[in-house]
Amino acid sequence: MSFSNKELIKLILENNPDIKTPEDVQNTLKDLFGGLLQQMLEAEMDNYLGYKKYDYNNKNTSNSRNGKSKKTMKSNLGLFDLDIPRDRESSFEPTVVKKHQTDVSKLESSVIGMYAKGMTTRDIANQINEIYGTEISPGLVSDITNKVIPLIKDWQNRPLEAVYPIIFMDAIHFKVRKDNAVVSKAAYAVIGVNIEGKKDVLGIWIGSAESSKYWLLVLNELKNRGIKDILIACVDGLNGFKEAIRAVFPNTEIQRCIIHQIRNSSKYLSYKDLKAFNADLRLVYTSSKEEVALSKLDELEQKWGDKYLIAIRSWRNNWTELATFFKYPPEIRKIIYTTNAMESYNRQLRKVTKSRSIFPNDEALLKMLYLATIDITKKWTQGIRGWAQILAQLSIFFEGRLDEVLF
Repeated sequence: MSFSNKELIKLILENNPDIKTPEDVQNTLKDLFGGLLQQMLEAEMDNYLGYKKYDYNNKNTSNSRNGKSKKTMKSNLGLFDLDIPRDRESSFEPTVVKKHQTDVSKLESSVIGMYAKGMTTRDIANQINEIYGTEISPGLVSDITNKVIPLIKDWQNRPLEAVYPIIFMDAIHFKVRKDNAVVSKAAYAVIGVNIEGKKDVLGIWIGSAESSKYWLLVLNELKNRGIKDILIACVDGLNGFKEAIRAVFPNTEIQRCIIHQIRNSSKYLSYKDLKAFNADLRLVYTSSKEEVALSKLDELEQKWGDKYLIAIRSWRNNWTELATFFKYPPEIRKIIYTTNAMESYNRQLRKVTKSRSIFPNDEALLKMLYLATIDITKKWTQGIRGWAQILAQLSIFFEGRLDEVLF
């Protein structure tokens, strides 16, 4: 019998009233992992002898079970004991826990790693079954991956730095089951560039369809976790985004993503004019300064205004946030004019989650996104190229606001 994540946690808490801390949960999950290995060992013995325990009608061997020997194993969750099955002929050598093996953290990490790469619990169970020739249920695989739940909470509540020169904010959408129906949920993510020029994912939040109201909750949480100031926030074109940011960080400059704006205005274009219109539009956002850009926007309207006035108006209506990057030198412009950092991160998340058309619940979605994020950010070891010069320029543009962290 297997349980869903929610049922499993509920069952653990109901039968273990003393569980109160993440350490208690970790110890319980350690027992679950030990139980998984124990089940795999028993299945290996069944396979080796050709019959299950007490199933003497199907016994076709003179060999038989001969008790068990205790062995202490090391895992990422801590130490635990296993009872290694023995046979009368002393010829049984398990493959899941080899004769002199005392460390099983690699197997545990492999299960977690496969989940982080986007494999379903059923895929992982099948993979382990093929490798070890044993039968384990997807529910037991889920039990192992559930060990990250307290880690997610710690990660999501960790203290943040006082000042982030640049942050990127965006949401991607997934299908999740809720009350016997499938609904769309938004995974809100924030990437921060710290004072050293290094990127990090500051958090992931699962909420209803993307809204400025939910972003306000996210921003307040970031503030409660220690952020005092953000110099520049790079965002998509969601209505109300500016107001949400200004309500929490009133001095933050807002740069609306140029690429998102191009996609938005392109929706109003005929396919046959798309290439020519966007070629003229490129002259606007690649201008050397804002005055030139506005002149090019006027020229764009003179040429295309009769056919595509709505597309052009969307640029004029959002110009205040679109034009923020013009005040900065090329080194800073290159970073903030688009949410490329976030787009790249989102692409990697989609690659991992593409095997899941529907998630069983919010927790399952968050668990996979967290594991994928940890895997992705391991590679973010290098800071932004030329950051020393960029930081010097930012300290001039935002005079005094970096003093607390620089001096």
